[in-house]
Amino acid sequence: MSIHTIKYPATEGQYPRPASSDAPPSVWLLTIDRPDRRNALDVAHCDELRRAIEAAVAGGARCLVLTGTGSAFCSGADLGGVYGDAFRESLYGMLGALASAPIPTIAAVNGPAIGAGTQLAIAADLRICASTARFGVPTAKLGLAVDFWTVRRLSLLAGGGATRALLLACEELDIDAAERAGLVQRRGELTDALEWARYLAGLAPLTHAYNKLALEAAFESDVAGLATVAAFEACWASEDFAEGRAASAERRPPNFTGR
Repeated sequence: MSIHTIKYPATEGQYPRPASSDAPPSVWLLTIDRPDRRNALDVAHCDELRRAIEAAVAGGARCLVLTGTGSAFCSGADLGGVYGDAFRESLYGMLGALASAPIPTIAAVNGPAIGAGTQLAIAADLRICASTARFGVPTAKLGLAVDFWTVRRLSLLAGGGATRALLLACEELDIDAAERAGLVQRRGELTDALEWARYLAGLAPLTHAYNKLALEAAFESDVAGLATVAAFEACWASEDFAEGRAASAERRPPNFTGR
C-alpha cells in the first residue's frame, strides 16, 4: 500500500501515540507514501486515498489529517501515468470525498504541493504548513486545465490576485505568500497537526457536521457555464496537452500551437 493509515485516540497527552484498546480511534492520519515519485498521484493512488477517506468517516473518525512522506506533500499528477477520463474521475472523486467528509480535515503540508497537490491541500478544511511548503498550479506549462471547482475554491481561499498569479503566470506561493493570502492557517509540523486534530476531535461532532454542510453550501458551486466546460474539455483533448507531456518527459521547452 502507498497510503498509510494510523488511528489515534482523542485523549489528552502527547501526540502521536498508538491507539489504546479502550479508547476509540478519533483522529486518523493518512500518509501518501511514494517518496520515489515525490508522492505524485495516479489513478490507483487517487482511488486508494478516496477509499481511505471513506473508511475514516465510516470508522467513526472525528478528525482526519493528511500528509506526505519525505520532502514533498504531493508533487501533483504522475506524469508517467495515463491521463484521460479515468484519471480525472479518480482525482475529482477523491477530492470530492475529502471536501464533503462530515468531519474536520487538516492538510499537514510538509513540502511542495504542486498541481494536484495544491488541489488536495485546498480540498481539506484547514492547512498547517512546514517552512518548506509551497503551492503551484502550473497547468499552462503543460497545456492542461483544472476544473471550475478548483478555480472557484482556490480563488475563495487565496483571493483573486494570488489565484491569477498561480494559474496565469504559473507562479508559486511560498509559505510567507500563502499565509498572507489566507491559504495557510498555521505554521507547524506533523506533530502540531496531530495535536490540533486531537483538539478538534474533542469538539461537538454534530456541530462540525452541520458547519461543514453550511460552509460547503455557501462556499461552493458546481455550476459552470457551457463555454467554461467546453474550454476545460478542449484542454484535455488538445495537441498542446500531448506536447506538454512530451516536452516534460524530454526535459525541453514545449512548443504550444493553440490546437
